[in-house]
Amino acid sequence: MLVTGGAKRIGAAIARRFGEAGWHVVIHYGQSEDAAEKLAAELPSAETVTCDLEDGDASVAMVENLAERFSDWRVLVNCASVFEPDDVKALDPETGRRTMQINARTPTRMAQAFLNHAKAAGGRRAIHVLDQKLRNPNPDFFSYTMSKHALGSTVAMLTKGRDLAGWRTEDRIYGLAPGAILASHDQDEEETEISHRLNLLGRKTGKDEIADAALFLSHGWLASGQTLFIDSGQHLCYQDRDVIYLAREKAAS
Repeated sequence: MLVTGGAKRIGAAIARRFGEAGWHVVIHYGQSEDAAEKLAAELPSAETVTCDLEDGDASVAMVENLAERFSDWRVLVNCASVFEPDDVKALDPETGRRTMQINARTPTRMAQAFLNHAKAAGGRRAIHVLDQKLRNPNPDFFSYTMSKHALGSTVAMLTKGRDLAGWRTEDRIYGLAPGAILASHDQDEEETEISHRLNLLGRKTGKDEIADAALFLSHGWLASGQTLFIDSGQHLCYQDRDVIYLAREKAAS
């Protein structure tokens, strides 16, 4: 299996979970070489690969090269993304371009290349890591949220296009939508504790829960086109701001 952005944070948790379950893990990194190599050394069977996901052609070439090397490549997890603030009053053009490229265009092209070229004894699984903002959007991090909606739409489009593309019926395309999992930007510990409990269960969702869900999806038991929300019910809330700002408002009140 290949996980993009697998050196740190949720990507690293996914890589570790698959490695512990006996998979050979390919850890993609952009700039975090040391972290990627350290993680690979800790897993029973792993290697690293690097590519700038802003370069869509290079990213597709990376997938094609791996497909040539591996005789049984079953899972691609598109986890890497950028999460940069821009304003609802005026989308920042450069932030929007970069975010849409890395978070939506490149992972879509990688999934297509994976389904076109990867060889696998069983069905192949392309898993997009999305966000609970698909169901509970707010105007903060405007380009990021827009990019996750764009990527999320491809779960159904790729599924419905399997016959047209000539992919196998046992192939699966899934979405995996976390809520607030890890501290973001300049959040301090108090803000993180508050923001990560702004969900229906009032609990912190762990990165290991996301990793377990990714491993579950790798088995292909769900019909293609499904998205799992692992967020303690956050996607069922109505939140008019990102939880980073809601937490600050709550702490100040």
